[in-house]
Amino acid sequence: MRNVILAGLVVALLGAVSPAEAAVRIAGSPGGRIGDFLLRYMQLAETGERVVIDGPCLSACTLVLGMVPRERICVTSRAVLGFHAAWMPDGRGRRLTHAGATHMMMETYPYPVRAWIRRKGGLTRRTILLHGRELARLYPRCG
Repeated sequence: MRNVILAGLVVALLGAVSPAEAAVRIAGSPGGRIGDFLLRYMQLAETGERVVIDGPCLSACTLVLGMVPRERICVTSRAVLGFHAAWMPDGRGRRLTHAGATHMMMETYPYPVRAWIRRKGGLTRRTILLHGRELARLYPRCG
């Protein structure tokens, strides 16, 4: 009997939290394959969940800014966004900049982020970091 009551309570609690009230926390992502992140963020955009950036979000991780509506993204004081040109390894393991993928990434970002990137010299092999006050001007602090 006790298990039935406990199970009912769990179901009731789970039903009380809608996906729009849930949050996905990004606390440390080095990035990765662009396609993997695009797919993940397209799915996330459909859920209505909020995104809390609470640490490093580097490389392809930053595509969240263009895939999830701005009003569902907030940043903490620990948030750091790192941007650089897209690249692919060649046959010898060297990183070759991929102009098409870099252009696609830039077009994915919302205008204020693209403008900030351009002011910093654009997407190049060098990583540029957006954090602190500059980031707080573009995205609200998590409450």
